[in-house]
Amino acid sequence: MHHPIILITNDDGYQAKGIRVLIEEMRKIGGTVIAIAPRVGKSGMSHAITFNEPLRLRKVESAENYKFYEFSGTPVDCVKMGLDKFFKKTTLKPDLLVSGINHGSNASICCIYSGTVGAAREGAVNGIPSIAFSLTDFHADADFEPYRSHIQTITRAMLAQNTLPTNVFLNVNFPKVENPKDLKEIKICRQTKGVWIEEFDKRTDPQNVDYFWLMGHFDNYEPEATDSDEYLLKQKHTTVVPLKIESTDMEALGILQKMIK
Repeated sequence: MHHPIILITNDDGYQAKGIRVLIEEMRKIGGTVIAIAPRVGKSGMSHAITFNEPLRLRKVESAENYKFYEFSGTPVDCVKMGLDKFFKKTTLKPDLLVSGINHGSNASICCIYSGTVGAAREGAVNGIPSIAFSLTDFHADADFEPYRSHIQTITRAMLAQNTLPTNVFLNVNFPKVENPKDLKEIKICRQTKGVWIEEFDKRTDPQNVDYFWLMGHFDNYEPEATDSDEYLLKQKHTTVVPLKIESTDMEALGILQKMIK
């Protein structure tokens, strides 16, 4: 493996514990590591970009072959800024983009809403092998130690022998484990079919004005399926789901061509 260039971002903000762990693991690989993360948490931003206000970039850390910046934009803005600032005037581009480690699951339909996954998708849009990492633990001080070896296995495989189509990126989720020995092997699988049922909890502020707080729960359409990410996470496996940018349904395209002439 040559000395790779790795671009890192997240959606929990530059001070989140998850991105610090990811930076540490990417620096072990060697090469050049550039991290650009949102100034504040930008969870649920999906593929949002900022075009109605100025954006500000500030260097947080710097060392040999390593730079870390905080940025006022969304996760996708961070990727776009990184590509523009560090690669626009060269023939180089990152060998790998990694996003996370997100505090909270991005399995199943969550990948649609996730800023963590959105950043990886933006990497794939630009032809960069990309991975989104998430842990099914929302705690700010979540324990990421058990997952370091799985991070290395997945990222090194992508760097050494990536033969995936250029429009495919990976959505990786780690199960929360109380004991590192409970963590099972990596499983390549599909996304669970399900949906989040939103519930807007009505409350009243001190001025007697009503407001709403978004709540909800996940409705698993196939709880008995044993080949999906939600099921395998419950069995304490790390799950890897290949996602793609191209979302045209070719079967429906043929049907539609017959319907509309």
